[in-house]
Amino acid sequence: MKHLYLIRHAKSSWEDQNLSDHDRPLSDRGRRDAPTIGDVLKSKKIKPDIVISSTARRAFKTSKIFSEILEYPIENIVLDSIIYEATTQNLLNIINKIDDKHEVALIFGHNPGFTVLANLLGDKYIDNMPTCAVVEIELNVNSWKDVESDDGKLISFEYPKKYDF
Repeated sequence: MKHLYLIRHAKSSWEDQNLSDHDRPLSDRGRRDAPTIGDVLKSKKIKPDIVISSTARRAFKTSKIFSEILEYPIENIVLDSIIYEATTQNLLNIINKIDDKHEVALIFGHNPGFTVLANLLGDKYIDNMPTCAVVEIELNVNSWKDVESDDGKLISFEYPKKYDF
């Protein structure tokens, strides 16, 4: 069994209209939500073996916040530019290339690709992964290279509004 966590980046800022989409930072809400959801994963005792992130500024920052909370070395985060604006097949290719020594993988990226991928791999439909959402999928495979559609079971779906007080 492999465990995959698809994590959409936290809310980004549109304040500086001169920045490219790739370079947008987290908004105040994003900087608040990421530690909240990171703490949710920590409370579930999630220990990532590998963290892979889009190179987009907002995704990488979200991955760093989660990694700090989950005690994963920030310098070990794997940056992959393909995740930004990736097709479902591109995302599957990234998953298929994960070394089998890793049992728990966290991937940080974007919609619509992550929602489509969660629905392709999981056994329950998700309408949309909002910003900073986490989908946990248990994959019924022994090797990442064997991951394909309908291989997984949706274990949890976490998102900030579940924890707003």
